[in-house]
Order: sequence, then C-alpha cells, then structure tokens
Amino acid sequence: MFRKSATAAVLSVLLAKSAFAITVSVPEKSQPESITIAPNGDLILGSASSPKIYRAKQGAVKADVFADVTADGTVFFLGVLADAPTNTLWACEIYPAPPAPPGGAPANQTHSALRGFDLKSGKAKFRWDLPGEQNLCNDFVIGPDKALYISDTLGSKIWRLPPGAAAGEVFSDDRTLLGIDGITFIGNVLYENNVIFNKLYRVPVDEHGKAGKPVDIWMDKPIKGPDGMRAANGKLFLTENGAGKVDMVTVNGDAASITVLQQGLATPTAIEPAGDTLWYGERSADKAHSMPLPK
Repeated sequence: MFRKSATAAVLSVLLAKSAFAITVSVPEKSQPESITIAPNGDLILGSASSPKIYRAKQGAVKADVFADVTADGTVFFLGVLADAPTNTLWACEIYPAPPAPPGGAPANQTHSALRGFDLKSGKAKFRWDLPGEQNLCNDFVIGPDKALYISDTLGSKIWRLPPGAAAGEVFSDDRTLLGIDGITFIGNVLYENNVIFNKLYRVPVDEHGKAGKPVDIWMDKPIKGPDGMRAANGKLFLTENGAGKVDMVTVNGDAASITVLQQGLATPTAIEPAGDTLWYGERSADKAHSMPLPK
C-alpha cells in the first residue's frame, strides 16, 4: 500500500474528470510490457507473455491482434516503438537460446532480435538478431541523427542502427549498462535508466559521435525498478515497476527531481507521451491508461 502524495492526489482528481481518461484492455495475461502511439493515434501494445502485438483503434477500449509471430515458437515482446517516417513498428522479440550441439551442455542464455513490422499492416519486414552469448533487446529511441538506439539489458550495451542498415553497431559498451532498460533523448542528450540498480544516467557523446562513460544522475527520491522511459516538454517520464509508480523527472545537469504522477499501480512498465496525452501501462493488470500530459 502506498500513500498518495498531494501531487498524485490532485492529478488523480483531474484524471477522473478529464476526457483524456481512457483505459484500454488487452486479452487476459497478455502482459503489455511496452506501448507506443501510431501516427493516426492508435495505441500499440507489446505482449510479455505471447508472440503477439496488439493494436487499439483511437478511442477504443479493447485491443486486437496486430502482428502475430507464433510461427517463431515460444517467444514474446518487450519494447515497441512507432517510427512514422519509415512506416515501421520496431519491436524487441525475446526467444529461447538455440539448442545445444550433440553431446554439449544445454544453453541457458537469453537471446533476442530487433524486429520491424509495417506500421499500417503489421507485416514483418525486418529482423536483426543481437550478437553475443546473452542479450536482451529491451527498448529503443529514435535519435536526432534518425538512427535507432537500442538498450541491451543483459548484453550491457547500447546498439545503434543507422537509417537503412541491416545490422546494428555498438554505440556504448560499459559495465554500468548491465541492467539498462529505458532509453530516450531530450534534445541531443541521451538518457538511460537501470532496472537492476535503480539508477538514471546521462550518456555523454563527443564531437565525433562517440559515447563516453555514463554519468550517474543524482535523484532527490529513490526509485525502484525504473522501466519504460520517454521524453516530452523537456522532461523525462518513467515507470517504476517495483514501486507501482509513474514519475515525471526534471533533470538539471547531473541532478534530477522526481514528481510522482500515479502510484499503487500493478507493475507499470510502459510509458508514452503523445501530443497532450500521457499513456502508461500496467503489465500485471493487462491495461493501459491515459491522462493529461503534465507540462
């Protein structure tokens, strides 16, 4: 049980009275780990328990299957991201380790692939299997250079996929990236959070585009299980899957202040600002909700 702060209480009242307050459901136990908004306003939701991606038409309260990769076997999806200029829905597909060779020990590592689907039809059009003995494609963001930056939670890396490329390249490889989850830009500045160590980092980039060592950002409140993270209006918006919260983060140099927007949620992992609306998802409740985007 969490005590609501004054800020959260006021926002909850506003939410209840607002036309922005919409709840979208997916089939039971679908576990929508990530959400994104299509250019036409439709809500797209990944599934952390099935090989399906769901889509709810703008204003609808239930989502239907949009993409289905059941043919890939026992797989599921983490991050999803609509990339309107390339008409692509990016998604992180997680799948079992390949079978062991004859006489060899069974593999026990997690493996994943970056997938691309047609944003209008849901038809598969891109696949890149992340390299390494163990990796976990988790989330991504489109950078100012139009490249896709991908967080690899277990591979301890940030990958960069240049526009039109068939494979990613290592952008940042640092031991502090073990546990990287949410990743986003505010302007030209790249931020990432760490779901294992409950951290927020800024990733410096030099004049040649090379990443430096992540800089630990001091926060005025502790966070637990930072997960999905997006940026809007010069702020960061993130979910705390371990504390049941949705936060707004105001960064000032190497320090940040946390404002709790919602709490008491069932494993919130997804966040997406779109226009004047903020969407957030409860993975354990199989739902996504909207509220007015704080300024």
